[in-house]
Amino acid sequence: MFNDIGPLELVTIVVLAVLVFGPDKLPKVIADVMRTVRKIREFSESAKQDIRQELGPEFKDFEFEDLNPKTFIRKQLDNDELGLKEIRNGFDLKKEMAEVTDAVHSRDADSSAGGSGGRIDMTKKPEDPGKDDRPPFDADAT
Repeated sequence: MFNDIGPLELVTIVVLAVLVFGPDKLPKVIADVMRTVRKIREFSESAKQDIRQELGPEFKDFEFEDLNPKTFIRKQLDNDELGLKEIRNGFDLKKEMAEVTDAVHSRDADSSAGGSGGRIDMTKKPEDPGKDDRPPFDADAT
């Protein structure tokens, strides 16, 4: 529940609680908070049991955590009936990324010195402006 609270934050909360409630009332406040948390947990467990009873015996293995979309997708992807493990194991990300990088830089894996092997060279090459071409800006205007 409080996995992301660090030690400094915990000490700050304790100091603030002592300052706000005082050392005399602090144990009673902590007991009241714990009692309230217990009641909320009991209420949620009883609500879960009521829902399970209303759903019937065909949903006896139903887990409420399955309603979380991340958990649902993870369970479906781990399901071996779809054959996704074979696809995932057969996919080599490093090899695919190297091929994409080579394609972007227009390098062939088996490049020959004669040409590009029928591939279009899409690299940007600087154009040499002709002697009669005007520059892209007017030097006198700057």
